[in-house]
Amino acid sequence: MVQFTNSLDSLMFQKKGKSRCINQENPRGEKGKGGMAAGSLGPGRKGSPCMEKIAPGETRVLAEMEGPGVIQHIWMTVTDRTEKDYYVLRDLVLRIYWDDEEEPSVESPLGDFFCCGFARGCMVNSLPIVVNPSRGFNSYFQMPFRKKARITLENQHEAEIPAFFYQVDYTLYDEIPEDVAYFHAQWRRERLTELKKDYTILDGVKGKGHYVGTYLALTTLERYWWGEGELKVYLDGDEEYPTICGTGTEDYFGGAWSFTKTENGVAREQTYCTPFMGYPYYSREDDTVYNPYHMNDMPTERGFYRWHIMDPILFDEDIRVTIQQIGVCHKGLFERQDDVSSVAYWYQSEPHRPFPKLLPREERWPR
Repeated sequence: MVQFTNSLDSLMFQKKGKSRCINQENPRGEKGKGGMAAGSLGPGRKGSPCMEKIAPGETRVLAEMEGPGVIQHIWMTVTDRTEKDYYVLRDLVLRIYWDDEEEPSVESPLGDFFCCGFARGCMVNSLPIVVNPSRGFNSYFQMPFRKKARITLENQHEAEIPAFFYQVDYTLYDEIPEDVAYFHAQWRRERLTELKKDYTILDGVKGKGHYVGTYLALTTLERYWWGEGELKVYLDGDEEYPTICGTGTEDYFGGAWSFTKTENGVAREQTYCTPFMGYPYYSREDDTVYNPYHMNDMPTERGFYRWHIMDPILFDEDIRVTIQQIGVCHKGLFERQDDVSSVAYWYQSEPHRPFPKLLPREERWPR
């Protein structure tokens, strides 16, 4: 199994496989055929660095490869705005299909998959997801496939996307072990959560697998502290009560006693990034639009991630993941309603159940 493990303590071991890369300089990942296109500097001199002119409503295949193999790194970047608006990162939809499946195993707005919700880029410094300036999106999730892998990008934006840059790094193997599971990721949103009903991060999963991460994009719509809601994980037939129940929202993302520090009698928010958990994004002002007739204030937005890499949550038959919307104020705990979206990340055996229908782009836009 060491040939499938890429970590510091496995670098000394010889590995068996064939390294390949797909981008616009080598769109089929063929051996010895990278960088053949001619540019202004001549043949092989940066002739095809990006995918150009993706029309509204168009779906492009970014990468298609024959297995067995493992995708080990994905890098992407794109503008976050056009002359139409600033919602490109929510309007572009990333999908990944394994083998010959017709329903995607990964479906998410591009930005949210890389822990950048609200159609805004932000710096993320974690183990599997890294976002560098400016919107340099990186995924190190290992994504095995036995027969085929296909990555697509759909442009649901109102305008043409002039340029999309990407690279998919993968290794081909003679075979993939039978106990290797497939990577999945699913985006959801409730623009207004239902009072006294937990928000659903993941549901409808059948099969054997393990849950490996959560990205949460929270827009608070009520005053006072918002983070008393507990994460719940229902495993293998759990119905009314879960097997795993946390102690609070900020606790799940590794914080404590909120995320603030007091300066001159005023509470100031503190963001952070660590390998397995983080709070990379906080904003209560729209800095993308100027208008002389109104302020740029908006409901407060917060983005969090939590990776279950050292503590994966295992399931044999099914899994459901939810989080409560509970706050606290000077009068005590109270049920609240907020705008919540999320990405769930997990591995499981195939086939998987089809995902809920993705919300239309207008219902994905931030408030």
